[in-house]
Amino acid sequence: MKILDRYILKSFIVPFFATFFIVLFVLVMQALWLAFEQIAGKGISMFFILKFLYYTSLIVATQALPIAVLLSSIMALGSLSENYEFAAAKSASISLLRLLRPLMVLTLIISIFNFFLLNNIYPYAVLKQRNLRINIQKKQPALALVPGSFNTEIPDYQIKFDKKYGEDDNYLKKVLIYDLSSGRGNKKVITAKTGKIVTEEGSKYMTMILYDGYYFEEHIKKTRSFKNKDKMPASNATFKEYTFNIDISSFSKDDLGDEKFKNIYNMLSLRQLNDTIPKLKKSYDEYLEAKSANLLNRTYKELVYSNDSIKKHKFEPEILDNFDYKAKSNILDDSVLAIQEFINTMKASTLRFKRERKVLNLYDIEFHNRIAFSLSCLILFFIGAPLGSIIRKGGFGLPMVLAISIYVIYFFANTFGRNLAEESSITAVLGSWISTIVMLPFAFFLTRRASKGMGLFNIDVFLQPITRIFKKSDSSQQKP
Repeated sequence: MKILDRYILKSFIVPFFATFFIVLFVLVMQALWLAFEQIAGKGISMFFILKFLYYTSLIVATQALPIAVLLSSIMALGSLSENYEFAAAKSASISLLRLLRPLMVLTLIISIFNFFLLNNIYPYAVLKQRNLRINIQKKQPALALVPGSFNTEIPDYQIKFDKKYGEDDNYLKKVLIYDLSSGRGNKKVITAKTGKIVTEEGSKYMTMILYDGYYFEEHIKKTRSFKNKDKMPASNATFKEYTFNIDISSFSKDDLGDEKFKNIYNMLSLRQLNDTIPKLKKSYDEYLEAKSANLLNRTYKELVYSNDSIKKHKFEPEILDNFDYKAKSNILDDSVLAIQEFINTMKASTLRFKRERKVLNLYDIEFHNRIAFSLSCLILFFIGAPLGSIIRKGGFGLPMVLAISIYVIYFFANTFGRNLAEESSITAVLGSWISTIVMLPFAFFLTRRASKGMGLFNIDVFLQPITRIFKKSDSSQQKP
């Protein structure tokens, strides 16, 4: 049996390494293509580009391993069946499970190795690559700005725009800027239809040129008093072109090797995630309790007025009937403002609540997904190996098509589950394990049919009822 085990291992290992490096190369090239605009022509040395590729290869290796296991298992067992070696083993009373035993042990070792990559190498590579990428972007501040959301990377400025275009991605569309550089709490807002970012190499300033916009600035500290709100001195103007400089000297001081981001969820090991999640849950619960208490106090807060406005200190059933005309007007005005403020507060609280919950979900999902994804090699092997023995086809043709199709289903289920869990539609545990739940019955079904020597589908199950109907109709017609 040792000779047979060695032969089966050899038939699996050779395509495994070949497919692993091919898939790894494709995934790394895909990541490089997506980041090409941020790297090429920005004065970044080849040493840092190679470091970026090295960290990228460590990240995508965790995805390449399951694909390689799936494809090589289909190829190995398909080749054995195609050459009638599997039939010869069955004639010698060697079952499929006994034939797969050395491959099962090897796949278990690969799964353990994949878990080691996910728990130790993957967080390290993400940390290094993320910081390197951010530092590369900071060498060109225009690259650090992302369309569709507020960008806070540039100190004292919050910049939002809908689209970034142009050869160097330095033209902006529908720009909104909050200028906080005064530091006195003043409200300074600039909007424009289009804009342009101009930076010179070595300069500590970034020039922002805005076209067809509006400028508004308050000149005293913002106050919450409704009476004084309309009396605050301010200035506003429309403009065809407006130019101002932004200090980016802090960007030029950044070194490409700096590491400022270290505690993001995908940069932590399982032990660090396990230590971080309880702290985040405690902080989240405290936030909910504080917000609930605040809303409760605001909802049931009593309005206190002077005794002169109350008629003879005798309360009427209708609350407003206890006050004179002027007091009624003031009460209604204050109530409308209070309701409007309450609605705005609730909207802001809802958005913050979703953000806080999503951050907690990301840490929870990452913890459970690391464990679930490390078993993907084992699950995909029990799909690929019996499928290869059933289709009886080796080589890179049909096995490659089947492997890609199966992995796309697995990856889609995993991504779908993660997205649902991020939005709190399902629990983090279910979202992380949903791909395993989907693929496990499929693996059991294929293994059972392959071990019994059955095909992928039993066509007789569908044909027999139809043939019986025709036989009955023929016999009924032949009767006199």
